[in-house]
Amino acid sequence: MLHLPDDDALFRSEARYRALFEAIDEGFCIIEFIDGPEGPLSDYVHIEANSGYERQTGITNIVGKRLREIEPAAADKWIELYGGVLRTGEPIRFEQEFEAIGRHIEVSSSRVEPPSLRQVSVLFRDITARKHAEAALKASEAVARENIQRVKLALAAGAIIGTWFWDIPADKFTIDEAFADAFGLDPALGRSGLSLDQIIETVHPDDKAGLSAAITEALTRSGPWAHQYRTRRLDGNFYWLEANGRVELSADGKPLHFPGVLLDIEARRSVEAERDRASAALRALNDTLEQRVSERTTELMRAEEQLRHAQKMEAVGQLTGGLAHDFNNLLAGISGSLELMQTRLAQGRISDLDRYITGAQGAAKRAAGLTQRLLAFSRRQTLDPKPALLNRLVSGMQDLVTRSVGPTIHVETAFAGGLWTTFVDVGQLENALLNLCINARDAMPDGGKLTIETSNRWFDERAARQRGLPPGQYVSLCVSDTGTGMPPEIVERAFDPFYTTKPIGQGTGLGLSMVHGFAGQSGGTARIYSELGKGTMICIYLPRHLGEEGIDEDVAEVASAPRSADHETILVVDDEPLVRMVAVEILEELGYHVLEAGDGPTAMRIMNSGQPIDLLVTDVGLPGGMNGRQLADAVRADRPDFKILFVTGYAENAVLNHGHLEHGMHVMTKPFLSDAFARRVRELLSE
Repeated sequence: MLHLPDDDALFRSEARYRALFEAIDEGFCIIEFIDGPEGPLSDYVHIEANSGYERQTGITNIVGKRLREIEPAAADKWIELYGGVLRTGEPIRFEQEFEAIGRHIEVSSSRVEPPSLRQVSVLFRDITARKHAEAALKASEAVARENIQRVKLALAAGAIIGTWFWDIPADKFTIDEAFADAFGLDPALGRSGLSLDQIIETVHPDDKAGLSAAITEALTRSGPWAHQYRTRRLDGNFYWLEANGRVELSADGKPLHFPGVLLDIEARRSVEAERDRASAALRALNDTLEQRVSERTTELMRAEEQLRHAQKMEAVGQLTGGLAHDFNNLLAGISGSLELMQTRLAQGRISDLDRYITGAQGAAKRAAGLTQRLLAFSRRQTLDPKPALLNRLVSGMQDLVTRSVGPTIHVETAFAGGLWTTFVDVGQLENALLNLCINARDAMPDGGKLTIETSNRWFDERAARQRGLPPGQYVSLCVSDTGTGMPPEIVERAFDPFYTTKPIGQGTGLGLSMVHGFAGQSGGTARIYSELGKGTMICIYLPRHLGEEGIDEDVAEVASAPRSADHETILVVDDEPLVRMVAVEILEELGYHVLEAGDGPTAMRIMNSGQPIDLLVTDVGLPGGMNGRQLADAVRADRPDFKILFVTGYAENAVLNHGHLEHGMHVMTKPFLSDAFARRVRELLSE
């Protein structure tokens, strides 16, 4: 007998072992526990693994790798698990889902003897297909339990009227006796089998197509099925029923059986039909209500519009009545003075002329003031805004206010530190402040305290909306008193023109409307806060100006109108001949050489004639398709620094860019005193 060398025998033994090792379809590996930085037996290394290991676990080249190298986060769990096998020698078996590879794995582990080797074998078996089958079985069982429960409920309610079983390959319907009785079919025939066509013959003609389509769809997808339709019963009438069944498949996936039950749902459909009718009636009622609400809303809107129109007409009547009263008084004074002057001139009594002239001039000034108040109320006055500091403005007026309100009123000021600059017509704001102080004085007939307060205000969207302003930074000027206060109905109308609670002859009713209009035209607003018996506070809110601060202007008093030194040439443009004549004669009287035009095109021809002209004085509202601002722009196109003085009797504020005029442009409001006109002309020519 031939004996192989020991090395060859060992080689063949290892080859058989390796062949068996690789023949195992499941994953198999041997791990050996080692000591690590964490302590004795704190890690293990894979010393053997077959090719099935990679197939089952998805991990490649596992041999030689330590556990803490390939899975550090879960290392302690696996060391504790397999370490228990090493210590006790008890094998373990468990199942686990490995989400990283999308598989369910069954793991079996046992100790490699002797224990001194510190080795454990691990076998991995893929049981994913089994798990999926178990899950599908559970789902199927759940559906079956649900169907059984439904059948039980239907039986308890007496709703089932029959059962069927359809052998699909043989197209054979078997039905129970209840099914046959319900449809007038022969029970014996039902037990032996009917065709699908015989069953469908009992279906309502309108429901046949839908039932056929539903059955076809159920056979295509398999699983549970339900469908409602009408069938003819034994009494010849059609009734609603619901068929509930389930398509079962053969091993090769083809439809095999279709068992099911019939449920009587006639009562339920009747309830549903009644509910649908009630819903339709409710919808019709809602539509009717909506139509009536819409009609009522339209009526209310029409009534509100009529009310607004009536209120508007009342305001117009109040406005025109106040205007007629005040202007008739002023015109009576002017016309009476002129008639007396004419009479005295005819009599040769010229000594009385000065008195009549003074009276007529005074009435004309009051008429001009009334016009300015009206324009301020309508936000159409011509403003000359400049950067201004309200603290400085109030300080400069404090003595005037104190004298105006009298000794029984104590005047206090409260100035905000670091007050922002605002951009405003200083003269108009001074008039507004004085107006508010006088109103406060009239509200305190027995004396009291008047407070003038300035403040920086920053309005968010909500606070700004309450005041009718855009959000942003504002400067406030508030005048408060300790007087009688106002009830809400008076506060609501206090800004209306010619509205006053004072006795006849003690107020025009234009003061507060002028303040409100001026504030609005300046980009802000005015608000009244009052409590009856406790006092009133009126605040003017003006936008913050981020440009340079205001500079005080010291205006020297001029005893007489300045005359022309160099006989400069001035072009006067105005479409009103009388106004143009007055302006021309004032300037000629002062030594100026004056040219005149009645519209823009005529003025442009004079400007382009080559004559030397030093100043253009023009009305803003001109006929002929070219207003005063357009004329000025056309002149400055060729002579950018040419000096221009706008005079206007109306609020062409938008035309004048809301007071933001270029250097060398100024504005005056009609009517004006000849001395003021002469000084403004001289200032422009001297710049």
